[in-house]
Amino acid sequence: MTEQRTGPIVSVAELARQLAGGTPPVLLDTRWRFGGPPGLDGYLAGHLPGAAYVDLDTELADPPGRRGRHPMPGTARFQAAMRRAGVRGDRPVVVYDEADSTIAARAWWLLRYFGHREVLVLDGGLRAWAAAGHQVSTAAQPPPPGDFTAVPGRMPLLDVSSAAALARSGLLLDARAGARYRGESEPIDPVAGHIPGAISAPTADNVTGSGTFRSAQKLRERFAGLGVLPAGAQAGATAVGSYCGSGVTAAHQVLALELAGVQAALYVGSWSEWVADPARPVATGSEPG
Repeated sequence: MTEQRTGPIVSVAELARQLAGGTPPVLLDTRWRFGGPPGLDGYLAGHLPGAAYVDLDTELADPPGRRGRHPMPGTARFQAAMRRAGVRGDRPVVVYDEADSTIAARAWWLLRYFGHREVLVLDGGLRAWAAAGHQVSTAAQPPPPGDFTAVPGRMPLLDVSSAAALARSGLLLDARAGARYRGESEPIDPVAGHIPGAISAPTADNVTGSGTFRSAQKLRERFAGLGVLPAGAQAGATAVGSYCGSGVTAAHQVLALELAGVQAALYVGSWSEWVADPARPVATGSEPG
C-alpha cells in the first residue's frame, strides 16, 4: 500500500488535479546546476505549463561574499522576485526542479521564512511530471504580477554563532557528501572539513533513485539513527539544525526533517560562510570532532 503523502510535498497526480481546478497554484521552476548549463535554458526547453522561472543565484540569494556563496536574499530582493514570478499571498505555490527537489527546497524554505502560508514542493520534479505523461510547455509568457509581501522570521534560522552553539549542545547536521564532511574532497570551497561537533547526514539519503522523497517512516528511521527525535517524542527533545556548502542542500534536509515530523533550523551561510573567516575552527575525519 502506497503511503499517503502529507505536509510540504505534493505528488504529480495531486498537482495535476489542482491545476485542473478553479484556482490553480502558482508554479515556480527553480532548476539550477552547479557549473551550468543555466537553469533558464532548461526552462525554455520545457517546463510545467504556466510556470515562471526563478533563478537561484540572483533571486533566491544575495550576491556571494563573506556571508557565503548563496547568502540569504534581502527582503526587498526576494519580494520583488516573487512578485515578478506571480506569487500572491492568497494562492498556494508549488515549486519544483529537475527531480530531487534540492533547489526547489531552497525556494520552499525562503517562501516559508518570508511568511507564505501555502508552499509545496513537487515530489520528483519535472522528471516525474513528464514521466507520468503530463504536458510540458515551451511557452514563456510572463505571469501577471503577484502581490506577495515578504515578512522575514517565520522559520528557525541559524547564524555563525548559533550554528556553533547547536553543534555543541544539540544536533547540527552536515548535508554535504561524506567525503566533503571528512575533508577528503572539497571541489567548491577553499577549505575542506566540517564545523566541529556537526554530524554527517548527506541529503542523498533523503530520496530514492528516481529523486522522490523516501516515505515519512523511512525518513524517521534515518533521522532517529542520527539521534534526532520527532518533535514532542519526549520532554527535552534535541534541537536540530542543518548546514551544507551554501544553504541549498541544507534546506532539502530541513524539508525532509519536516516530512519526518521534526522542525529544524537552517544555517543559510553554511560552510562557505564558516570558512570565510580563517579563525573559525575546522574539523576533519569521520568523527564530529
